[in-house]
Amino acid sequence: MEPAESEMNILSNGKPHDLGDDMSVPMKTLAEDQNGTKTLRFDDPEGALESEEFLPRPDGKKPTRFTDFEGKTSFGMSVFNLGNAIMGSGILGLAYAMANTGILLFLFLLTAVAALSSYSIHLLLKCSGIVGIRSYEQLGYRAFGTPGKMAAGIAITLQNIGAMSSYLYIVKSELPLVIQAFLKADPNSDLWYLNGNYLVIMVSASVILPLALMKQLGYLGYTSGFSLSCMVFFLSAITYKKFQIPCPFEEFTANTTHAHLGLNDSSLIHDYSNNLPHEDNDLHCTPRMFTINSQTAYTIPILAFAFVCHPEVLPIYTELRNPSKKKMQKVSNVSILVMYSMYFLAALFGYLTFYGNVEPELLHTYNRIDPYDILILCVRVAVLTAVTLTVPIVLFPVRRAIQEMVFPSKSFNWLRHIGIAFILLTFINMLVIFAPNILGIFGIIGATSAPCLIFIFPAVFYIRIVPRENEPMTSTSKILAVCFAALGVSFMVMSLSFIFIDWTSGNSLAAGGH
Repeated sequence: MEPAESEMNILSNGKPHDLGDDMSVPMKTLAEDQNGTKTLRFDDPEGALESEEFLPRPDGKKPTRFTDFEGKTSFGMSVFNLGNAIMGSGILGLAYAMANTGILLFLFLLTAVAALSSYSIHLLLKCSGIVGIRSYEQLGYRAFGTPGKMAAGIAITLQNIGAMSSYLYIVKSELPLVIQAFLKADPNSDLWYLNGNYLVIMVSASVILPLALMKQLGYLGYTSGFSLSCMVFFLSAITYKKFQIPCPFEEFTANTTHAHLGLNDSSLIHDYSNNLPHEDNDLHCTPRMFTINSQTAYTIPILAFAFVCHPEVLPIYTELRNPSKKKMQKVSNVSILVMYSMYFLAALFGYLTFYGNVEPELLHTYNRIDPYDILILCVRVAVLTAVTLTVPIVLFPVRRAIQEMVFPSKSFNWLRHIGIAFILLTFINMLVIFAPNILGIFGIIGATSAPCLIFIFPAVFYIRIVPRENEPMTSTSKILAVCFAALGVSFMVMSLSFIFIDWTSGNSLAAGGH
């Protein structure tokens, strides 16, 4: 094989790549320098060449950078990691979304969002295959220079810091309640292990930080698999509870102490069926296929961002064993399909258990029946475990974005790697502990950064990077990309409008959260 031909099959992570899975690459040519030496370059008529660091050095060796990991992660582990990145705490609110849309409308919206997310990943992978870059930030640089790189890096940083903060807020608020229920402790006691601030620091230091110090994202495949198994347990439990809880359900009164001690005093239990006519009971416990009410519009952003995983796609692609665009697209499709199934089943059985009485956070609704139910307590532990193990997955793209923006030409350094993770976790813990209303601010951030990462950036990068000789602006692919970007702008405006309306009405919806 000629030297130039072999160089054409090398991507930025130093791995051989079969370009047969990607588009043809007419942009690569041999340029001759002043010494008469020929080197491989990207044609760059608009002056947007990513940088010399992506090109081989004159001695034929390529410097090792922090993004240059040899792909060793298996297909299954990659699916676990991407699935864990998709699966957020938002699954607890999907039953409420179904109650405000109806089963069929919810299914339609969920299917549309899953398809759009898969298409968005397709655009990212196609851009990556053309220019041989597996970094969201460097795609931005290739498309728009430094402003594009900074915009992508800032959006990833803000979006994922917001997601990590929301996860740790769940740990801070839910873990003390779970410990209190298991230990039958007095809720008014000042025991240190019932203090959410102490607990979130302990969880961050003992679980999240060690996992975040892994050199490669692929190593977290095992913890991602365990996290997903916790959510499967959650799904199994709410399916089981559907057939155990009657409709209308019996609700505990404020005096739960006697019930907790096992006293069967019928005066402690309020049965809705004694107060509602039989016809109203049937209507109250009948599933609706289509529902339009004042809350329906608020559920659309929840569903629109149910499959946010785009900052993690290219890092996972980089570490995939024997990588190709086709193989990574398959990883994405399998992950989205699995999460799509889990989302729908969790929403369906949660809704069919409580119907119109389901709360925005599903597990809180079970507390109205029996706050000391052992199965539900175990489910809450499983959800807390899954949320905790998701934080390291979300932290990796933030650290990578920071390194791309601040240390773009530096080789991998353990001290820097550890320092960025430690500073990020410290900052997020301070937000969770000292800023109780920060989720509202991150609602705005999520409503702006999430549409950019899912819709707008992949589309405009695709339009800029794909050569017009291959696909002119009048081609079907480019027109679809323009429509996709316009859809992202519409989602952004709609989400910000919902947040503004919600704030002015005194509620606390954080649209755009993960």
